[in-house]
Amino acid sequence: HTDAIHRGAGQIMPPTRRCCFAAELTAKPTLQEPVFLVEITCPQEAMSGVYNCMNLRRGCVFEENPREGTPLVQVKAHLPVAESFGFVAALRQATSGQAFPQCVFDHWENLQGDCLVDGSKMQDLILAVRKRKNIKVEMPKLGDYLDKL
Repeated sequence: HTDAIHRGAGQIMPPTRRCCFAAELTAKPTLQEPVFLVEITCPQEAMSGVYNCMNLRRGCVFEENPREGTPLVQVKAHLPVAESFGFVAALRQATSGQAFPQCVFDHWENLQGDCLVDGSKMQDLILAVRKRKNIKVEMPKLGDYLDKL
């Protein structure tokens, strides 16, 4: 349009915003979760408790090193931060107090699944966040971002 009044941010930004939202929806969006590096020191006979506790919490043991001259083993594992609440108490209970964990942030990891598939774990998480933030509790549809002239 030739009038400058019709070319301002008030006219340009709403369609640009809808276009960006639609582009995000079509780009296979995903979520990432923080992951701890957990170093656990325990005796060899307590290892089954360590593995049981890690498996219940989506943990993944990737290294096991025996300490020279001692009956102790140092275990390295990755554990999602969301699963770490109450982890130390559960590990102590599973190993009768013989395991000593240390948790340090390590990396971010993509959540498995597709947020646009009904009933997926990722979609359940997104809908829970939307409910907590008092946003409409449904996944946006691509048609919501079409021009409404």
